[in-house]
Amino acid sequence: MSRGVDVDNEAVAQAVGLALAEDRVFADVTTRSIFGETDDLAGNIVARSAGVLAGIPVARAVFQSLDAEFEFEEVVGDGDRLRPGAVIARCRGSAWAVLSGERVALNFLQRLSGVATLTARYVRAVAGSATRILDTRKTTPGLRSLEKYAVRVGGGENHRFCLEDMVLIKDNHIEAAGSIRTAVEKVRVATRDKVVAIEVEVQDLLQLRDVLPLGVDRVMLDNFDQERMAQAMGVIRAHPGQRPEVELSGGVTLETAAAMAKVGADFISVGALTHSAVALDIAMEICRGN
Repeated sequence: MSRGVDVDNEAVAQAVGLALAEDRVFADVTTRSIFGETDDLAGNIVARSAGVLAGIPVARAVFQSLDAEFEFEEVVGDGDRLRPGAVIARCRGSAWAVLSGERVALNFLQRLSGVATLTARYVRAVAGSATRILDTRKTTPGLRSLEKYAVRVGGGENHRFCLEDMVLIKDNHIEAAGSIRTAVEKVRVATRDKVVAIEVEVQDLLQLRDVLPLGVDRVMLDNFDQERMAQAMGVIRAHPGQRPEVELSGGVTLETAAAMAKVGADFISVGALTHSAVALDIAMEICRGN
């Protein structure tokens, strides 16, 4: 069942509330016209495509926010692999809750399962190496916590959740500050009373050589080709000081991830996990006569 990955319940409640309000479920003219307040329905949530499930706590919250007595029986759990036709959950409650909440619940399940499924593919691509797959902040506005939860369900790890979590000095910061050294020194002055990791993005070997003497925590090699990655790792290993963590980023695909992992970096960050995941096909099937 579950891999023991915790979900942020506050984020779930907030996302569910916004989604239900967006869909105007309390003004569902179709369902309200056909069914009365005392009518009940049962249904099964079913996978129609293969993948990794994520989003069960969110789907449950959708239905139970509409019907406090809603019965939501989890058949498989987040992190489980699905085959077409697999029953994910059995549901029973007021007809209004089942039918009005159906699309919102399925939207969350499909989206989050798509993220978990794609993440699992990237994790499999680098299996056997010490390199770990990271997500990015390229998430759906308002759904970052849930999408990063789905990444963890898929076996990946989270980069920073927000701009407060760590320092990441990128190319535009360096350009505006005038140099890598200036940017790092200003950050250290501004954060001297805080415990905050510092990562610097570099575009070439010259910038890498500039940043290594500064003793930052992590270096991001951005858009390096395979040859330059290998050269960069050689430069880092030869540096006499403390070795920073190494993150590879930029244009990562399933086809290139395995080769990238062979250079020996600590992380590969993949924006596609959240910005390009294809939703899994999941449906609600009403159980007639129940």
